[in-house]
Formats: sequence, C-alpha cells, structure tokens
Amino acid sequence: MEWAGADGLVRSATFADPLDAASSSQRLRTALSLHGEWLPAVLEAALARLREVRRSQPDAGGLVIATDQEHARGMAGMVRDRLGVTATVATSEDPDASARISRFGDGTDPWLVAVRMVSEGVDIPRLRVGVYATTTTTELFFRQAVGRLVRWRRGLRLQQAYLFLPDDHRLRAWATQITEQRRHSLRRRAGDDGDADELEDATRPVEQEPRDQLSLFSAISATPLGAPVDATPAFDDVAAERDPTDDGTLTVALAPPPPLPGRDAGDEPPADVTRQAHKRRLRDQNAAKVRTLARLTGLSHQKVNLELNRRVGLRTVGQATVAQLERRVRAADEWRRRL
Repeated sequence: MEWAGADGLVRSATFADPLDAASSSQRLRTALSLHGEWLPAVLEAALARLREVRRSQPDAGGLVIATDQEHARGMAGMVRDRLGVTATVATSEDPDASARISRFGDGTDPWLVAVRMVSEGVDIPRLRVGVYATTTTTELFFRQAVGRLVRWRRGLRLQQAYLFLPDDHRLRAWATQITEQRRHSLRRRAGDDGDADELEDATRPVEQEPRDQLSLFSAISATPLGAPVDATPAFDDVAAERDPTDDGTLTVALAPPPPLPGRDAGDEPPADVTRQAHKRRLRDQNAAKVRTLARLTGLSHQKVNLELNRRVGLRTVGQATVAQLERRVRAADEWRRRL
C-alpha cells in the first residue's frame, strides 16, 4: 500500500510492516480503496469461492461489508462492471435497506453489499462467504461480522463459511481469539449434537479507532502480492493464519495455492534468487517508476498504473508474470525517455 498522510509525506508498507496506530489505519484505508488493485483481486477471489459453494448449496449468499455508502456503491459497480455480477446494496442511510435485506434473505441472489447493517439483528442463514472491506476494526463489530456467516442450517452436511480479511494486525488478533474460543468450546461440548453457538458478544466494549485527518489523507495504490488469495482450506478445523506468501490477505489453513492465471512456464528468476523475491523486486521497480512518472507528468498514480498496464496488455499487477513485470519496467523507461 502507498499513501500520502496528513503531513503530506508519501509512505508505503505491506501488512507485515510494524506501524503506529494512525499509520496502521491509513494503510488499511489504502488497501480498501476503490482505486487500488488489492480490493478487486479480493472481490474476484470471493466471487469464485461463492460460485464453488453454490455447487452444493445453490442458494448460498455472499456479504461484502463496506466502509460507507460511497464505498458500498463503488464496490457494487466494480463487481458489476469488471466481473459481471449484480449485487444488492443496503446502507443504513437508505430507508429501504431493511426491506432489501429481507428480500435478499428470502431469495437466491448471490451478493449483498452492506454498510453497518450486520449489527442490527440481520439474520440471513444462507450467507456463506464474506468480504471484510470496512475500516472498522473494533472487536465487537468484527465478531458481529463473523456471526453473519456461521448460522447453522439443518439438512446440510457441509456448512463451511469463508471470510476474506485484510491482514491487519488488529483483525488478525480478533480472528485468532475467535479460533481459540471456538476450539475450546468444541472440546468442552464433545459429543453434543446441538446446534453451534453463535460468535457474538454484545457485552464487550467498543474500542475507539484513532481519528485520521481524512481531508488530508490520500490513497495512492494498493497491490496484492504473492499467490492468489483464493486458496482452499485443507481441513475443517480451520485456524486463522498468515499466508507465508504475504499477499496481504488473512486466510485460513491454506493448502498449496494454484498457479497464478497466465503464469508463463518459463518465468524463472535468476539462479541465486527465489521466484517470490524476484517478483517482489520487479514490483518494487515498477512502483518506483510509477512514482517518477507521476511526478514528471502530473498524472495521478492510478492513471500512470492504468496506462502502463494498457501498454503491456495487463489487467492487474497482482496477476502479472515475471515477463509481464519486466515488460512493464521497459514500458515505463520508454515513456520517460519520450517526455
């Protein structure tokens, strides 16, 4: 993630980098920006996962939790225009939101995009896939979000649910805590055939997030790193873990991920460098050249990124092969020479 803070300085960091509270919030806000590449990649992976779930549970639904009304409508437009999927939008500012949620719950439509509706008694048992795309990081809200996806439905044998998260350290902490509590509960209730208890606790205090100077904050770019986020859990008793490829998404008990779409068989790094390190180096070179071109042309980082992608026939940097990343570097160099 790369962003300009309230002090005007440009910063960049992955989710693995230690930051103070204010910078952590800005990093998360950047990752969830509608103008970056991270969010579309995660949404695409979540849509693919829901299609897989619906093979055995045809009415299974997905929930995207947005930051605000503009963010919700932007993501709904993103999945419609880029992925060809229509989503129902429900925000707390919309007087028809409750009716829309009710119709979604009773129907078979695949996706609901909501803002602050998960804590208001929403009960949609068919939800099986979620995307946590909000900057709210309080424990209570996170538990309520998880609670939307763990409703037990009688008559179904397999009822796994999946929540895609930014690998923010606060969210990872809550996910780990829930995992440990659930494992303890399952051990205590061994042999009990009753319904699973829900993961909600309304008695916990709500932590206050640091107040960013949002009027001066500006997200620049967010790029997914490493393997695709759409990986398959290897076993049922899943645990929240960091993906060792550090792609910026918190996943669960990962099996070996499939190869990236369009990966060239000949994309081999130099003999003394691992493929992952080589790709990271190329991404760093690309990011540096984008910053330079943005400064020289006066264009935004987003527009420079889009133009370079167009020149090399690439949709997102996150899906680029080594060869495509190298062509992108050369395209940036050629662009600069012509200025």
